[in-house]
Amino acid sequence: MTPSPRPSTAADEVAALTSDLIRIDTTNTGDPATLAGERVAAEYVAEKLAEVGFEPHYVESGPGRGNVVARLAGADPGRGALLVHGHLDVVPADPAEWSVHPFSGEIRDGYVWGRGAIDMKHMVAMTLAVARQFKRDGTVPPRDIVLAFLADEEAGGFHGARWLVNHRPDLFDGVTEAVSEVGGFSLTLADGVRAYLVETAQKGIMWLRLKVRGTAGHGSMVHTDNAVAKLAAAVARLDAHRFPIVLTGATREFLEGVAELTGVPFDPDDPETAVARLGSVARLIGATLRDTANVTMFNAGYKTNVVPSLAEATVDGRMLPGREAAFEKTLAEVLGPDIEMDWDQLPPVETTFDGRLVDAMTSAISAEDPGARLLPYMLSAGTDAKSFQLLGIRNFGFAPLRLPPELDFTSLFHGVDERVPVEGLEFGTRVLSRFLLGS
Repeated sequence: MTPSPRPSTAADEVAALTSDLIRIDTTNTGDPATLAGERVAAEYVAEKLAEVGFEPHYVESGPGRGNVVARLAGADPGRGALLVHGHLDVVPADPAEWSVHPFSGEIRDGYVWGRGAIDMKHMVAMTLAVARQFKRDGTVPPRDIVLAFLADEEAGGFHGARWLVNHRPDLFDGVTEAVSEVGGFSLTLADGVRAYLVETAQKGIMWLRLKVRGTAGHGSMVHTDNAVAKLAAAVARLDAHRFPIVLTGATREFLEGVAELTGVPFDPDDPETAVARLGSVARLIGATLRDTANVTMFNAGYKTNVVPSLAEATVDGRMLPGREAAFEKTLAEVLGPDIEMDWDQLPPVETTFDGRLVDAMTSAISAEDPGARLLPYMLSAGTDAKSFQLLGIRNFGFAPLRLPPELDFTSLFHGVDERVPVEGLEFGTRVLSRFLLGS
């Protein structure tokens, strides 16, 4: 009799799982009419969990908006549970711009290629791979682990994490801490010294809709109340405005840690100089020195020779923790009284870089990369942590990856030719397994 093949380890199957997930087009434009694939991806995840004995909960917040939550019982049910969450949706990708098809999941040159490889199907795959191995091996973690695979993060999570928090908080009973994306990745500093960045804070989000009303009329006439011109002038003022530098605790601690590792002094009165020395990650860290407000869409008019009565624009606003009121006040002052504003707002996220969970992260990274150091940082963007903090959960970004020094990691988020190194995936899977067993 031919013996049955030995089940794959987590590291053995993580690249294939990542490729499978990328091949499921889960593009989220924010427009319900153009949504794709979230249900298919959620069903794939649920099947992979059920295959090894999990009892996953499949929950739809609306037609096709699939979410999956499962729980692995731990040795001490009296301890708070740990949530590991990831989103299944991705931003759009234009195949004409890519060197491979963005939904091919192709594995070549040591990378898995495709939309979502970094944001964030790699972490979904690592979580799946580790959970499957734990279940196959009968591994019992020290405390309950809740696994959540979510819809709609790329449009704010209102049909994913936020919907579950509002309608199914029971799925997260007992959860006290959580980890997810945009943290745990390596940054190679001088002389090959590696730091792993752990996200301990996020800027808040204010997605604004601006409207200006004016007097409609023939384009050939003289106009002094042109809605398009008034809105254009207002958003030009906003684009020219620079918010003040505010050095938060997370950013200060990060820059001080880099100074210690590199031997290059850090002047807290001139953080921009320190950030400029960081290479490609400077874009990520630099955006956490101040609030930002960027015009992203402008819509006005319907015919060349007609001055319209209404002009509209959208602004992507991001503010530092504690700056919400000051940010709103500044926007009103810069834009002026003629601008009507309404917005969707997601709060900042902030925690300290300490405690048993951070110790577990440090131990897991050190076991796989001796000599490396973990540093906290603030994310300029947002994740589903903004929703889970509403349940009193303490949130971190920790999706471990060891990256080649030459890889411009931050440019891959929502970028062309998004890809993740296979060796990085295997490393991250080993780290994640150690971390969950030590948390």
